Amino acid sequence: MSQLPVQSIQITKVNHLSSQMIDDIIVVEEPLEIRLGYGPMDMRDETNVSITMRTPGNDFELATGFLFTEGIIKSGDDILSIKYCTNHQKSEQQYNIVRVELKPHIEFEASAFNRNFYMTSACGICGKASIDAIAVHCKIVNEKDSLTVEKRTVFSLAEKLKQKQTIFNNTGGIHAAALFKLDGELLLTMEDVGRHNALDKLIGSLIALNKLHMAEESVLFLSGRASFELLQKSAMAGIKIVCAVGAPSSLAVQTAGEFGITLIGFLRDGRFNIYSHAYRVE
Repeated sequence: MSQLPVQSIQITKVNHLSSQMIDDIIVVEEPLEIRLGYGPMDMRDETNVSITMRTPGNDFELATGFLFTEGIIKSGDDILSIKYCTNHQKSEQQYNIVRVELKPHIEFEASAFNRNFYMTSACGICGKASIDAIAVHCKIVNEKDSLTVEKRTVFSLAEKLKQKQTIFNNTGGIHAAALFKLDGELLLTMEDVGRHNALDKLIGSLIALNKLHMAEESVLFLSGRASFELLQKSAMAGIKIVCAVGAPSSLAVQTAGEFGITLIGFLRDGRFNIYSHAYRVE
């Protein structure tokens, strides 16, 4: 396995007139298994809570963000430790399995999580059930707040992110999630082959830095489309403004509307659409 996010390979580049062998760089995609240790210290249980295809790097932040957005933990204080399971593993599996130890007082019911997982992921089993699952952790928002962002700031986000997307600029095959201040200053960006992983890495980084509160007064920019899963994670993190280069899904729009999120889509070529809570865009 590789701990690097990119890999050098040799390819054949073809055009109308010729073909040639050249060196190229591609983004790495490998599985990450997240295992959870929980229960009293003298009688720990272990369960596998996720296997996701991801780009290596920021794996602990990815695991933390996933556990938070799935409602398993409420803060970084719920975590006792995070480590790779490298003991007695085949070399190709090293650094592809992470074990997160919950503190003994944190309750976790594996059977309940397995039953509810489809309601909190992007599988689209049932829209109402999915939104109801989020509502356990996030309140339905009916009142307006004073959070606003200027239109010109929204237009500037894509170019500012592009300047920081080192992996994308070298490979073109990766998604990004970035957090900006309301004035357009870039706070944090994460890249991954999975758009949901990129957002989990970003949220997990904020939790690790004890700065999750910053998300509530910031703008989230997504390099791809806006799916339900990304809006679910945004709602869990308290993010109120989400901008996406691509289109939103119907369930994403519904989720944004119910949880007070300003959802902007098709942010490209000097235009964008606002799908919910447009009052926040000046």
